Amino acid sequence: MPLVTESKLAGRLLRRAFHTYWRFSRGMTLGVRAAVVDGDERVFLIRHTYVPGWHLPGGGVETGEPVLEALERELREEACIEMTGPPRLHGVFFNRQASPRDHVVVYVVRDFAVTGPKLPDREIAEAGFFPLDRLPEGVTRATRRRLSEILRGEPAGAVW
Repeated sequence: MPLVTESKLAGRLLRRAFHTYWRFSRGMTLGVRAAVVDGDERVFLIRHTYVPGWHLPGGGVETGEPVLEALERELREEACIEMTGPPRLHGVFFNRQASPRDHVVVYVVRDFAVTGPKLPDREIAEAGFFPLDRLPEGVTRATRRRLSEILRGEPAGAVW
């Protein structure tokens, strides 16, 4: 049986201590996303520069920021979209891929104005509206699930 060196043991203990600290000191993380659907039932999707796949626009909710303000901010930054009416809450989903404390709030936005074309920048590589039956290659599984729930009436799951 291999011997555990003092440094390996210390490393394990240190990792366990940090894990315990973060587990109890770090609050839940929260993100917000929008299924922006136009009058032709096309959905707005983005492709980031730093992560693969096509996603619903959105991002993290900052400390002290109301969820709807985060939604408005993310739509403005990532999509050049301004809401002109209230969004409809679709659901809150546990995002175990991000962390054991992460949740995503998803809204459906049907009343909006496009304030300009979303040009590529250092965060967004591509963006645009797509019909549900002609989504671009690489739409993430979670995004496909949410769109099926919203636009096809499939039952909503609990996990992102």
